Formats: sequence, C-alpha cells, structure tokens
Amino acid sequence: RWTTLAWIVCLLEFKGRKRELMSPGLYTELFFLDEAVGLAAGHRPCFECRRDDAKAFRAAWLTGNPDSGVTESDRITALDRVLHADRVAPDGSKPLTRAFINTLPDGVFVQLDDSPGEAWLNWLGKLHRYTPEGYVDARPRPRGLQVDVLTPHSTIAALAAGFVPGVHPS
Repeated sequence: RWTTLAWIVCLLEFKGRKRELMSPGLYTELFFLDEAVGLAAGHRPCFECRRDDAKAFRAAWLTGNPDSGVTESDRITALDRVLHADRVAPDGSKPLTRAFINTLPDGVFVQLDDSPGEAWLNWLGKLHRYTPEGYVDARPRPRGLQVDVLTPHSTIAALAAGFVPGVHPS
C-alpha cells in the first residue's frame, strides 16, 4: 500500500529545487501546520534537507526506544520500520492508546473525551486545539485526565528523551 516507509518532514524550500506536486510514481507531498503535526502523523525529520534535526531526532529516538532492536549502526530504514508499525495497525487503521495527560511529554497530540474528532497539542503545560490555520482554545492541562494518544509510541519516547519539535507560533 505504501511505496516507502520513509515518511518525512521536509523544508518547503531547499537549494532552489522545484517539484511538480503529486507526480505519478513519486512520493505524495503532504503539508503540515508544523513539525509537531507531522510527528503525530508518524513522520520524522528528513536527513537531506533537515540533517541536524534528523540527527537530533534519531539520537532522541534511540535513547527513548532502547528495546526497539534499532541500534546506532543501523540505517534509518530500521527506525522507519518501527515508526510504520507504530502509525498503522495491521488492519490499516491508526492505533490509539490511552494515557494520563500528565505522563506525556510536550509535543504529543491527544484526543479528549469531551471533544471527539478534535486533536489537541500538549505544549508547555497547556492543551492547544489544532486547526489547519493554527492552535486555538488553549486550556490548562489537567492532571489525572485520561486521553486517547494520537502520536506514535516510539515518537513519544523520542520527545520524552529530549527531541523538541517545531511548533507553529499560534
């Protein structure tokens, strides 16, 4: 179903390159509000146009996922395989887990029981409701609240290990 397991977050501009969007036989371009949204969708930073971010993500991912079977000497495709298993269930759906909000690091997206179908970013002690135009309706992050977690498990571990995603200023 997927041409590649490398789901990446790239820069919009890099070395003056121009691409024809949605070219047949090539990867599908998706555009995210920010990196936190891309990470929640199961993507990772690109090693070509965002090398420093990709290295930082990989280091945090390896630190946060010591039992993944992926090692420092493995190619990035090994990490991509684990990410893919985290973002797509065997039936093709997006796996969700339940967690207490206060156990999740900044940068994780969740879904609240009182607002099904909406995604909320856990960021700097608050929950920020996602919209395609930016974040709105910030509310304090209540301790003890159980939520559905949208961000893949291994990415959460990378965030907990210190990777800080780019977040839209809204």
